Amino acid sequence: MKPIVFLLFATITTIHAQTAADSVALFNTKWDIQEIDRGIKWRKTHFNEKQLFNANQSINILEIPVKSRKHGWAIVTADSLDKKNKAKGQLRPTSTLAMENQALLAINGGFFDVKNGGSVDFIKVNGKVVDTTRLGIGNKAAFHGQAAIVIHRNKLRILKGTSSVGWEYTLPYQNVMLSGPLLRLNGTDEVLPKNAFNDNRHPRSCACITDKKKVLLITVDGRSAESYGMNLAELTFLARQLGCRDALNLDGGGSTTLWIEGKGVVNYPSDNKKFDHEGERAVSNALVVKRK
Repeated sequence: MKPIVFLLFATITTIHAQTAADSVALFNTKWDIQEIDRGIKWRKTHFNEKQLFNANQSINILEIPVKSRKHGWAIVTADSLDKKNKAKGQLRPTSTLAMENQALLAINGGFFDVKNGGSVDFIKVNGKVVDTTRLGIGNKAAFHGQAAIVIHRNKLRILKGTSSVGWEYTLPYQNVMLSGPLLRLNGTDEVLPKNAFNDNRHPRSCACITDKKKVLLITVDGRSAESYGMNLAELTFLARQLGCRDALNLDGGGSTTLWIEGKGVVNYPSDNKKFDHEGERAVSNALVVKRK
């Protein structure tokens, strides 16, 4: 199998603290590559000598065709109730959501209410709105409610919304999941405000679409000596180096989970404070790939 080809940059924007050495580290790293199904590859690597961003990093990537006759995209939710009270809901681990929906692959999805369950942002599944944005229409949208993943004719797209709640209700698509912040759109980095969520290192989950019509589902482990995690500037840099045209940050932290049928959880979720596969957190929703 061909290795990932990274883009080497002669100049790096120093404000984000990434350097040419980080490009070289990604270019030279040895990836463990496995074919999961026809057209789908799983790649993983572990920088354990602080070679990337002067930190240890554990990265997993699933590469899937944007559109396939054999595989189908789906948004799944832990909350199957038709709730009148949107402040209550259910949570289940990403792996459980995947198995309940006969998935081949799964990554955790958008942001949710850890205490009460349910997504905090708009989600539509097969034409049915299963969760609405908690803030009222016209209010300033939260950072995780200004972009979306949509599925149309079995093709995954990443869309940029607006800074006000309400734009999501007008989307004509049958499957919609809000998340954010948006990292890249049409080959250009988005401007990210300086704040603790963006600037501190955490476990991260990300969905990208490349110029070669591939979707990359990426997890970066964190909160351990073995893998520090990334800030969003570093995650954007990684997406750019991977050739992503569009990239969207998903819910991260303890929620960061990548699951593969027959292999289970393949990254190192951090909720049990151990660098193993057992620290998975219950979530509200996930993005999955199914066999047709």
